[in-house]
Amino acid sequence: MARTYWVETLGCPKNQVDSDKLTGTMLADGLVAADAPDQADLIVVNTCAFIEEARQESIDTVLALSDSRAEGARVVVTGCMAERYGQELAEALPEVDAVAGFGVAVTALASPSAPATTAVAVSIGTKPTRAVPSIAVPSIAVPSFDLLNLPRPRATAPWAYLKVAEGCDRACGFCAIPSFRGQQRSRSVDDLLAEVDQLGAREIVLVAQDLAAYGRDQGVGERSIVPLVRAVAERVDWVRLLYLYPSDLTDELIETVLATGVPYFDLSLQHVSAPLLRRMRRWGNGEKFLDRIAAIRAAEPGAAFRSNFIVGYPGETEHDHDQLLDFVAEAQLDWCGFFSFSKEQGTYAADLDRQVAPELMRDRLAELGELQDAITARRRDDLIGTPVRVLVDATGTARSYREAPEIDGVIAVPDSLEVGSFVEVTVVDALGPDLVAEAVDAPSAVAAVRGEVLSARVEGRP
Repeated sequence: MARTYWVETLGCPKNQVDSDKLTGTMLADGLVAADAPDQADLIVVNTCAFIEEARQESIDTVLALSDSRAEGARVVVTGCMAERYGQELAEALPEVDAVAGFGVAVTALASPSAPATTAVAVSIGTKPTRAVPSIAVPSIAVPSFDLLNLPRPRATAPWAYLKVAEGCDRACGFCAIPSFRGQQRSRSVDDLLAEVDQLGAREIVLVAQDLAAYGRDQGVGERSIVPLVRAVAERVDWVRLLYLYPSDLTDELIETVLATGVPYFDLSLQHVSAPLLRRMRRWGNGEKFLDRIAAIRAAEPGAAFRSNFIVGYPGETEHDHDQLLDFVAEAQLDWCGFFSFSKEQGTYAADLDRQVAPELMRDRLAELGELQDAITARRRDDLIGTPVRVLVDATGTARSYREAPEIDGVIAVPDSLEVGSFVEVTVVDALGPDLVAEAVDAPSAVAAVRGEVLSARVEGRP
């Protein structure tokens, strides 16, 4: 009987791509997917190490899966925590059988004859140039087992992430990613387009640590992302870009995004106070951000916006916080996330003075979250009665260009709509971040769809 595997993925979409590629290696080695983690011979946990909250979730998940595994099953921890902490993590988690960094094939650890506890040497491919200030960046050869360029299985959903580069060359004061993901390594256009064709998805979501910087490390120009977006758009119905650094949001890139028919802008703003952004080693201020958003809306009034902000960065004053509140109120972003500052070892911000008290951070988070929740709900209410084109992701669930998969709200649609199809629907209700819609030719299904969404919320289902 074939050995079985289960992959648990935590963290960002880039981690999901890594998991897909690990899955491809396991399938190629003859393993088959288990129906549940407690039925798997090999459990792989792809961890996140971005902030303390994510690390705690990763550890809790590892411990829970270790406790519930079948007799004789092996648990392997990989991903960012494994890469960042390596031997330290292996010693702290005697429950697991192996800690494997990015350059290690996890199927080699699936055999029952492998050692009971294995701390696998971690490695990540980078280039030995352009050291990033304030944190140590590894400078070692790219491993022969390189997740970035491995093949992956065909998409099982109508959409798929496409990871265009690994690592980051920026030196943001709060971020440790370059220390364990390395400097930027962009993939070739040919490899990316071949993966698009192989995935067979109707929507491709481009992801990277610094997406708009794609291609700079290859010496092929400052705006290689533009021709890449155009090339992908020729192959699929929708192409979406996640996480754009604001200074790289050029007129040409904006025009290119608008031309794809998916006017969705995920902007990495982090704050709006100019002094605080300088302390973060970031570009911009609230006025510049508002001007850019206004220019996009002038070109496309229906454009959707998402951003994230750090609350409680060292030195954040009440005035800085008030500026952010004013910005959120004026910008009227569709989607917005707020996160407490996390002191990351080795980063510039870890030793900064004027640390903000956790209680104050929580108060500021609550205030911002309440404001944004009301804005999102109002913007969703404004869509009632509006015709929209949606991609049906699963039975009864769809998205328009305004909703990124797995991140934003969804649109409940009649179960009769074919998964993977594009359909014209009319929004008939809004339930917080989610919408209810009816197909143009199926108005009788509205009540049933609305009832299902309400029941799911009452029962706590997604």
